[in-house]
Amino acid sequence: MYDLIIIGGGPAGLTSTIYAIRKRLNVLLISKDLGGKTNYRLALPWIEEHQVIKGVEVVKKFRNELEYLKFARQMKPVERVEKKGELFLVHTKDGEELQSKAVILATGAKQQRLTVPGEKEFIMRGLCYSALSYAPLFIDRKSVIVGDGELALRSTAELATVAKHVYLVGASGGILNTALGQKLKTTKNVSIMEGYQVVAVKGNGFADRLVMNTTDGNTIEIEADGIFIELGLIPNSQMVSSLVDLNKEGYIIVDKHGCTSLPGIFAAGDVTDTYAEQVLVAVGDGAKAALSAYDYLLLKL
Repeated sequence: MYDLIIIGGGPAGLTSTIYAIRKRLNVLLISKDLGGKTNYRLALPWIEEHQVIKGVEVVKKFRNELEYLKFARQMKPVERVEKKGELFLVHTKDGEELQSKAVILATGAKQQRLTVPGEKEFIMRGLCYSALSYAPLFIDRKSVIVGDGELALRSTAELATVAKHVYLVGASGGILNTALGQKLKTTKNVSIMEGYQVVAVKGNGFADRLVMNTTDGNTIEIEADGIFIELGLIPNSQMVSSLVDLNKEGYIIVDKHGCTSLPGIFAAGDVTDTYAEQVLVAVGDGAKAALSAYDYLLLKL
């Protein structure tokens, strides 16, 4: 029996766990890895190490602490969470059932991928899934955004403030009729390749070319210094979808304290309907969720 089980080992989950340990709670972190998205960063041939503030540096201290506290973590995936009376049952993929008085979900979100030749080969080597995190590195550079939603438009608009040129590939229809879409249509350093379909990513060590089918059936290839896939995120909220309220995109709805619609379940980071998918935002969310869980548990300890 645990006071608190935290699911997810990214920035939000690591922060929550260390806060809970320091509050003397009997806590367990369950995750497939430690560090989450901070384990990945975009490598670019013209960027030196000192020019990049890596998210892993922010959570490194917490991660190092947990690597020594083996009693406080289990490295395995979770399949589902259920409520039984006043307790929560956490079911892991290997069939184990763990009991807890409270749960924090910090399971993050996964990127939607193109699944085209070359994409997997160049992930984080000239190609990644977060233009907003790396836009400042593209001053006077050419970049490509692939996507057909609000995130792709927002990423294109931000890159356009610093980049030499931005290609927006795949956007079409209603999304281009929004205020931001109309603005991008008149932005001089933005080319909108409406309805084009990506068929391959190419490069030489780093991704630098994109092969696309045009709307008239031709195939073209464009060069760029960086490629960003912005098809949106899929929140890893399925394990609690029957317990707490989700928004239409599947994100867990939380209040300013990290509380969900079900007392005893808290959530933090990218799996929630938070404002931005950023490491420091997730760290703050994790701290809030842990403190809120502690307040909840004071009545049950």
